Amino acid sequence: MVEQEASDGKPLKLRARDPQDMDVLAALLQDALVPLGDMKYLPEEKRFVLVANRFLWHGDPAEDERPAAPRPLPEGEDAAFDDADQPPFERVNSGLCFDKVARVRYRGLKPGGDDDILNLLTITSDARSVTLIFAGEAAVRLEVEAIRCHLEDLGQPWPTRWRPHHDADESGEQP
Repeated sequence: MVEQEASDGKPLKLRARDPQDMDVLAALLQDALVPLGDMKYLPEEKRFVLVANRFLWHGDPAEDERPAAPRPLPEGEDAAFDDADQPPFERVNSGLCFDKVARVRYRGLKPGGDDDILNLLTITSDARSVTLIFAGEAAVRLEVEAIRCHLEDLGQPWPTRWRPHHDADESGEQP
């Protein structure tokens, strides 16, 4: 069951206990940026954790007509924000923790690539597994005893000029 939703600028704090709850978390985490080095499986604790730089979608992304990238800047001008041109988007760091994880399988991730930044496209799940699907055909599959997931925003949102966009060839296959 989804426990709490953010409102009035309060940090998001949710838990998921079934595939329907995971669908809610998948929507919230769509287009999150996840440093590979910020994902960790803790087998002794049966826990998988990560920190994601979560894009704050407001409304339906398909109906959002704002540009996916900032307007071109005149030569010599930097991308700093000014009072007259406020950035229209926000991101926030969020912690994601899965408990009761029996096994983790990785696909399409480079060993030792801890500096790599992954783009989380979606999360799929059933009663015994959760799959984090990233751009570039990368995925992490968690085999779980039960879905026990917690998502919590860490800190306050910050402005960004960049709205995520997707190439038509990004895969949504599971490992």
